[in-house]
Amino acid sequence: MLAGLGAAAGAQALPPVEPRAVPRGASALPPRKVIVGTVMQPYWEKYPGLEKRLDQLEGNVDHMAEESKSRYGRGVDLAILPETSITGEADNDALAHSVPFEGPVGDRFARLARRRRCYIVVPTYLRESFDPGQCSNAAVLVGRNGEVIGVYRKMHLVVAADGKTMEGGATPGKDLPVFDCDFGKLGIQICYDMEFDDGWQALAGKGAELIAWPTQSPQTSQPAARAREQRCYIVSSTWRNNASIFEPTGKITAQIRPPKEILVQEIDLSYAILPWSSKLKNGRAMREAFGGGAGFRYYEDEDCGIFWSNDPRTPVRRMVRSLGLLEAEEELARVRAAYRRAGVPGY
Repeated sequence: MLAGLGAAAGAQALPPVEPRAVPRGASALPPRKVIVGTVMQPYWEKYPGLEKRLDQLEGNVDHMAEESKSRYGRGVDLAILPETSITGEADNDALAHSVPFEGPVGDRFARLARRRRCYIVVPTYLRESFDPGQCSNAAVLVGRNGEVIGVYRKMHLVVAADGKTMEGGATPGKDLPVFDCDFGKLGIQICYDMEFDDGWQALAGKGAELIAWPTQSPQTSQPAARAREQRCYIVSSTWRNNASIFEPTGKITAQIRPPKEILVQEIDLSYAILPWSSKLKNGRAMREAFGGGAGFRYYEDEDCGIFWSNDPRTPVRRMVRSLGLLEAEEELARVRAAYRRAGVPGY
C-alpha cells in the first residue's frame, strides 16, 4: 500500500516530457550542398595595424576559396572568421580598439565577397554608427554581392572579476537574428554565448539550420551537445587548438588542429537522421538501394547516422520512405504515443 501511494505521488509530481526537437522538413527538400570555410588562427601578437590585418584576413578567405576549388570544383559558400579577428583583444578599453564597419573594413569585405561570390562572417569590436561612443563585440554578415545582410551583437559578454565592466566596456546585444541566405537559414553566436541556453534555443526556434560560432574558446563538448539538441550544424572559428564542424548528430564532421589553419568542408542542409533499425543495416541499405545517389555517415557507437541525397531529383526523405524507415524524431513521436496509451507518467 505504501509503495503504491509513493508511486502515485511520484507520478503526479513528474513534469510533462517535452520533445527534444521538432522536425523542420529539411529532409523533404532537394539537396542543398553548402561549402563552409573556417579558420584557426591566434590574434594575441602585437596588432599589426588595420590594413595589414585586413590583408591577413583576406588571405584567409582566398585560401579557403582556393582549397574549396581544389576539393569540390567551386569556391566556398560561407567563410567564417574568428572572434574579433579584425581588432584583436579589447584589453581594458573595447571602444579604443573598436572600428566602424563603414569605410575601409566594409569596403574591403564587400570587394572580397563579390570577388569570391561567398557570404563572409566578419567579427570585430564594432564602433556603432548610431553612437560612436558605443561599441559591441559583433559579427557582420556580408552577402555574396558585398551587401551587409545583418549584424549579430554578442549578448553574453565576459564580465570582469570586479563585476563592474563587460569586455572592456562593450555593450551587450539584445537581438538574435536569423539570416535568410540562398542556401538556408544562418544564425550566429560568439564565444561566451556557448555557456547559455537561451541564444541557441531561440535561434533553433527561428529555424536556424547552421550556426556560425566565432570564438576564442576551442571547446568541443558543449558545441557538440548543442548541435545535437538543436538539430543544426555548428561551425567554430577559433584562436587555438582546433576549428571544427559539428553536425546535428552531435558528431564532429571535420576538424583541423595546428599547424593547419584553414578548414573547408561540404555539408548538406537537407538531411535525415536515422536511428538504428535492422532494416537500415548500419546504412548499408541506403547504399544498396541508391548507390552514389545517397551519402551518409553512420555511427555504430551512437546507433544513428546522418543521411543525404546526391540526386537533385530525389529528396532524402523519399529515399528513407521507400525503405520503410522513420527519421529519429518520427520514431520518438511513435514511441511517445505508445507511452501515452500505456499511461506512462509524464506522457
